[in-house]
Amino acid sequence: MPATWRDLQELRHLEQACFQQDAWPLLDVIGVLSFPGVVRLKAVIAGKMVGFIAGEVCKPEDLAWIATIGVLPAFQRRGIGSALLNACEENLGVERIRLSVRAGNNTAIRLYESFGYRQVGSWPDYYRGGVDAVVLEKHFHR
Repeated sequence: MPATWRDLQELRHLEQACFQQDAWPLLDVIGVLSFPGVVRLKAVIAGKMVGFIAGEVCKPEDLAWIATIGVLPAFQRRGIGSALLNACEENLGVERIRLSVRAGNNTAIRLYESFGYRQVGSWPDYYRGGVDAVVLEKHFHR
């Protein structure tokens, strides 16, 4: 279901729980919930946000970026991340989608690879602690 600015506190909690030191600061969370043109979806169980994904289209390149995807640790490995990723991909409707993931996050990398994402690059020292980001891309035949 779509997320809105009303989800600010729950998204801040989810960011901290999922990404700890790499969690977005408040202004980034506000931006992802309010900037126009962002696909923002949440997974809700028992009235509580348990997952979130956001993606944005770069129209001139027919490319979109998944800005963030996270599922609360207690709800992981239930297909929620897969459902969010699938729904976001459908809503973005572009030829290519890219995302970045912390090098060494093999669980996430395996999920993305199972969806057809392949590594196209890396960003050195992108995450706190000097950890690289792995950049993955998926092509669609629309």
